[in-house]
Amino acid sequence: MADNYKNPVKKIIPSRLETGFQQFLYKHVGKYIPESMTPNQVTLIGALGGLFAVVSTLLTHISPLFFIGTLLGLAVHLVADDLDGYVARSRNMSSKAGAYFDLITDVLFSTFLMLALGFSPYANIEVMAFAVPVYGIVNVTAMNYIIYFNEFLFPRLGPIEAHLTYAAVSVLSMIMGSKTLFSVLGLDIKIADLIIFIGLVPTYYEMFRLQIQLFKRLKNEEK
Repeated sequence: MADNYKNPVKKIIPSRLETGFQQFLYKHVGKYIPESMTPNQVTLIGALGGLFAVVSTLLTHISPLFFIGTLLGLAVHLVADDLDGYVARSRNMSSKAGAYFDLITDVLFSTFLMLALGFSPYANIEVMAFAVPVYGIVNVTAMNYIIYFNEFLFPRLGPIEAHLTYAAVSVLSMIMGSKTLFSVLGLDIKIADLIIFIGLVPTYYEMFRLQIQLFKRLKNEEK
């Protein structure tokens, strides 16, 4: 596995939206990143943006206008999350530690953002609890693809789709507030709950698809 990792990791991105967004960033933003900046520093900027989004979401208890901070943090995290890999590859600075740092910060960001939203007046923690493990499992699966097959396989619904979903939740929660749309099993469903639940259907499918595919490939490797 160590020798396999020395070769460039094959990046597989089924999402055209993610591919297009990355190419846009590489062409128009990547060239302006200072030569002295390392991939881990770019990842750290993204992590700080994610932390800002989480804190802003927690502060929506005070006012829904704090969702503006959530949107700003989301934008920083998304851009940095795509550019850290670009810096690593273009400057021949790829590393196992960097890949781990990137993935673990993504997992922490998504986990705490969903928890913050669940504890806010604009969503139910019971609904957010179903969203919390998904991103972590997808990233762990991605790391195993890198370890065993030297492939970085994105799900069909990649980071940009996830961030756009979070952005939609933020904007619509500012507009609609904590208004109840309807009730299910005693839960007062709000707009954030509905958007996250709709997004979870294809996301859970992708999560299981990638795991089953990985399991089958590993079984074939053993034959």
